[in-house]
Amino acid sequence: MEFKQSLAQRIIIAFALMSALVAGAFAMGIVATVHLVEEKLISAGLGGDLQRLLLMDSVSDWSHRPEPDQLFYFSGGPGDFELPKDLRHLDSGFHEVFREQLSYHAMVEIVDGRRYVLLQDQSDFEERERVLFAVVLVGFVLSLALAVFLGWVLARKVMAPVVRLARQVRHRDQLLGLAPPLAPDYAADEVGELAVAFDATLGRLRQALTRERLFTSDVSHELRTPLMVLASSCELLLENPGIDQRGRAQVERISRACEEMRELVQTFLMLARAQREDASMSPQQTLTGVAEGLIGQWRAAIEAKGLTLMFEPGEPHNVRYNATLLNAVMGNLLRNALHYTERGFIRLTLTTSGFVVEDSGVGIPEEKREAMFEPFVRGSEKRGEGLGLGLSLVQRICENQGWSVSLTTMEPNGCRFQVELQTWAAR
Repeated sequence: MEFKQSLAQRIIIAFALMSALVAGAFAMGIVATVHLVEEKLISAGLGGDLQRLLLMDSVSDWSHRPEPDQLFYFSGGPGDFELPKDLRHLDSGFHEVFREQLSYHAMVEIVDGRRYVLLQDQSDFEERERVLFAVVLVGFVLSLALAVFLGWVLARKVMAPVVRLARQVRHRDQLLGLAPPLAPDYAADEVGELAVAFDATLGRLRQALTRERLFTSDVSHELRTPLMVLASSCELLLENPGIDQRGRAQVERISRACEEMRELVQTFLMLARAQREDASMSPQQTLTGVAEGLIGQWRAAIEAKGLTLMFEPGEPHNVRYNATLLNAVMGNLLRNALHYTERGFIRLTLTTSGFVVEDSGVGIPEEKREAMFEPFVRGSEKRGEGLGLGLSLVQRICENQGWSVSLTTMEPNGCRFQVELQTWAAR
């Protein structure tokens, strides 16, 4: 069974239920005991009164009267002592009788075949019972309220170290190498064991982050050098007047690929480090500047495929963003549109707080739409190009920067990717 309440709420509910069970049992026991004892006492008192009446007077000339709240009858009695019809069926012993709006306790005695009945008004008894019920009910409610209060106090006291531990674990400085361990701040109880487990897990995370930083540093150093050699070689080849037009086109393609690879390496390094405080070291650019640069970069390839490239600049906010990451997001969406569009158009629209990339391509099936931002997922398995990492990279960048990306379908076919750039995440 899955509980929706927090642990503190469950403690309060447990206290309340336990109190209700115990207090309810005590209340029912008290009421039942008092009722039984009072009934026994009344039965004994009525029996004694009836015996005294039988001993004090003779049947032939009955003159003794019962107490003011009592009624006395017997079979064949004179006048108002005559046994009423509604009492003639009662057996010997104690009974409860209801007559009109009143209720009576009755004691019946049979002597020599004659039936004697003594009734006593139980209005006082019922009044005492009502008072008792009210007192018990008030006590039950007060005990329940006290249990809820004590449960709340205890829940706060019990959960305080857990809440404190959660805050410490959530704090981003806890992943730093110099962060102190958590376990020494807690007693050797269940919370202390949890702190020890967190220390072990955080230690493994620190080691993994250290290895990743070392790896990304090595990648940055090792890849930038060959990329620089390739870029320089392409520049030298382009300056060679003896190269033909076809060769020049191939060299320009290699040069563009080197530039894209350099930007991708920089993007992956920034994501791996995830250091927003170092954003001032990254190039900054407005949304319009990034869009115009990518339009110029992709126009030739898009038009060479026979597609129409449309650009609607709009009126975006004059906010500067991380140019490397924004280039990666917009560039991957444009590349994705080019890859999956055979005819029609590709449209880039800038809005006040983001941009939209639309195409008239093959579209994405509804059953794949939610998984498109996962790594190694492609829109059409028949296409052999690409590893399905572009949209995953877009999603990672957006999560890192506090942006949002959404995918909807176009009619009659095609895709629409909308990216919202939060101004507080602007660089």
